[in-house]
Amino acid sequence: MPSPFPGMDPFLEEDKHWPEFHNQLVHCLYQILLPGLMDRYRARVAQRHYVNEQVLFTSVVREEHHEPYIEIRQRTDGKLVTVVDVVSPANKTTAGGRQAYMDRRREARNQSSSLVELDLVLQGQPMLDYSREGLPDWDFAVTVSRSTQPDRYEIYTATVDKRLPRFRMPLAADDRDTVVDLQAAMTRAYDQGNFAQLIDYAKDPATAISDNHRNYLDCKLRELKLRK
Repeated sequence: MPSPFPGMDPFLEEDKHWPEFHNQLVHCLYQILLPGLMDRYRARVAQRHYVNEQVLFTSVVREEHHEPYIEIRQRTDGKLVTVVDVVSPANKTTAGGRQAYMDRRREARNQSSSLVELDLVLQGQPMLDYSREGLPDWDFAVTVSRSTQPDRYEIYTATVDKRLPRFRMPLAADDRDTVVDLQAAMTRAYDQGNFAQLIDYAKDPATAISDNHRNYLDCKLRELKLRK
């Protein structure tokens, strides 16, 4: 059964679901990208590792995080061309997660790489601080910064009630972009992770949502009950 949402499913932000969804999404993106990269580039799924510590009464709880992302390099010299990264809830809500994400971004920029950053998380603070003046409201965003113009952003957006966007992924400066259908990747990740069976849609999602989102959510869940 598909997700009851037309785009990103906010129930996936729950701690017990996100790590597997993150992993599935990155690997689905890798599978989608790979056929178009074979001749000139090589791609790999890499991981960042970090530990968050939380003090609870007299003990310290350590949470290990392993977050995959995609590196695309030129076959000839191994130069890093593009990094495709997915923001996690921990990146947006914890100091350790945010620092680990920022460090990876800084490393990519120091290597003059293009960056594609996928933020599909409602909770927490944005990872990029740019003006939204003149732009429509959005819940989810793909932000692209090219190696040739690292301080300029291309922003592809979606709301809870809309499908996720297609976006243009830059490669080498002398090569054409690859168009990526993020919704197709999300749908495949949802199916492969069997989240329709794992998510309890009778409960509230893990993140606070606006009144407008709540009304939309209630409507979708009523539809889901009718289908059952």
